[in-house]
Amino acid sequence: MALTFYSYPKCGTCRKAKKWLEENEKELNEIHIVENPPSKEDIKGLYEKSGLPLKKFFNTSGKKYRELGLKDKVNSASDEELLEILSSDGMLLKRPIVTDGNQVTIGFKEENFEKTWK
Repeated sequence: MALTFYSYPKCGTCRKAKKWLEENEKELNEIHIVENPPSKEDIKGLYEKSGLPLKKFFNTSGKKYRELGLKDKVNSASDEELLEILSSDGMLLKRPIVTDGNQVTIGFKEENFEKTWK
């Protein structure tokens, strides 16, 4: 079964993750996170399956995150508000997001990929 791979082609981390997945013979359904961002419902589902805090879904090093001054808001907003913000712009999402429908990884750390996708 193909993994859903939300990525931004210009992102170096996404390219490293894609290379790792391809080297480990994973079939990918690649989705451009900016042109086709996941919906609020999709993000909520990913969040619930990930077991991670919702603030881990934010691309905190991104220009958009800083422009919108989200640093303080992320710590005080409700999950509903955070989901709304995340679904408003694909550039706000940490990437890549990889899922098989049950498990979810965010970003690329080789040891996490080894554990989850090997």
